[in-house]
Amino acid sequence: MSHILSQLARDKEGYLKDPSQWDQEIAIAIADDEDLDLTDDHWQVIWYVRKFYEEFNSSPSIRPLVKYLQQQWSADKGNSIYLALLFPEGPAKQASKIAGLPKPARCI
Repeated sequence: MSHILSQLARDKEGYLKDPSQWDQEIAIAIADDEDLDLTDDHWQVIWYVRKFYEEFNSSPSIRPLVKYLQQQWSADKGNSIYLALLFPEGPAKQASKIAGLPKPARCI
């Protein structure tokens, strides 16, 4: 675990307890902890998840995430299979964690 992450309050699953502490450096540290190298596609999902949270005060589950990305990307990228390739531990859960947000309510 990085020095940055050791200074932050996180729950037992590694989600930030205070989303306002998040920044891009923290996202990179969480992604490193998750064994992910963030690409532009990862960042696009991360920024969307944060935007969704700001608007609805909750992290998106997989269906709203896929629906939004279908509108933003082509159908070959805006689908759950492609998102699972980006975020292999569960697109909605892992993207929310890296985005510094709570675990989506409907995710196990």
